[in-house]
Amino acid sequence: MELDEDPPQQVLTTTTIPTIRHKCAACFKQYKKKEHLIEHMKASYHSIHQPKCGVCHKYCKSFESLREHIHGQLSKPSCSRIFAERGCILCLELFDSVDALTSHKCQLPAPDPLGMMKLPCVEPQINKLASDIEKGIGRGYEAIALDCEMVGGGSNGSLDLCARVCLVDEYEKILFHTYVLPQIPVTDYRFEVTGIKEEHLKGAMPLKEVQDQILQILCNGESVKSLWCSGGQAKVLVGHNLEHNLDCLRMNFPDHLLRDTAKYHPLMKTNLVSHSLKYLTKTFLGYDIQIGVRDPYEDCVSVMRLYKIMRSQDHRMDGIGWSLPVQDNFCSSTVYDSYKLNELEQMTPVELFRISGSNYKCWCLDSSQAFEHACNTCVKAEMSNSWRE
Repeated sequence: MELDEDPPQQVLTTTTIPTIRHKCAACFKQYKKKEHLIEHMKASYHSIHQPKCGVCHKYCKSFESLREHIHGQLSKPSCSRIFAERGCILCLELFDSVDALTSHKCQLPAPDPLGMMKLPCVEPQINKLASDIEKGIGRGYEAIALDCEMVGGGSNGSLDLCARVCLVDEYEKILFHTYVLPQIPVTDYRFEVTGIKEEHLKGAMPLKEVQDQILQILCNGESVKSLWCSGGQAKVLVGHNLEHNLDCLRMNFPDHLLRDTAKYHPLMKTNLVSHSLKYLTKTFLGYDIQIGVRDPYEDCVSVMRLYKIMRSQDHRMDGIGWSLPVQDNFCSSTVYDSYKLNELEQMTPVELFRISGSNYKCWCLDSSQAFEHACNTCVKAEMSNSWRE
């Protein structure tokens, strides 16, 4: 008896369809849907002004997150290895060779503190920025650093009163230094921190006179009312926790001229909480400050050096397929709202990043290069308008 053979079984083959991922050109996060990437770009405020890894070109929200990316517990191995060979641990710049890193001099010596000496007030010098513009010399904003030391007032000494103030220029030269006579009685000199005693405030400069001297330096020959207008010869004011210092001085200064290292996004923690000036100085400049009695000149110089490092950052678009000059900041969500959804979905991730902007003004825009670019842009716009007319 012959047995019937089983019919051959049909083998079913399934074709796997690759999943399309939409990758952010800035932080490299991936999304299944293009609309999710677009929403991410709107909310993240990615821009060319964010700190960038020199190895993989990933953009990070702050220098703290960049340090974690390079040599943190969850660092990327390839970036960590290359940066350990050719990267500066202070400015986080990556160099082409070990020799270039060796010749790179980033760390500066700590400034010599003033101590408790009394210095004469320096007569403010007015820089004629307008004359330089007429000669065709492109210059950026000039900066003045300010720091105050506070004593305590009120019944329990918790009220901050400005008792000492110092201003320095970009060359770390003292422009103004004086003890300040508080307007109410001092109940706590906070000697362990300030080093100030009662005799230091005898014959000190009245607060109103201090205000006038500071404004004369910052206005740089212009009227106080003109400070609230963009442009002009006024100096930018650099400091750490400037709002508190100005409150104690009972002064106002326009926001567009303030450069506060406590509120500058790249210098803050990832959750946008401020670092102390002591931490920022040690991390970016490589030396310690505020050991024992605090010195206003030491703090002024340190905050000025931090500002100049941030201002010198080169944020022109390069290394990702195009090269654009430094441009002013704008809000990402506003820019994206000017496009229709189908227009955004047609854009590549790189094009989406190209139209994105940060939610803070980058200090690189204070540089002479950015100033020259802005002047050239205005000249070209005027020439184009006159040609059309």
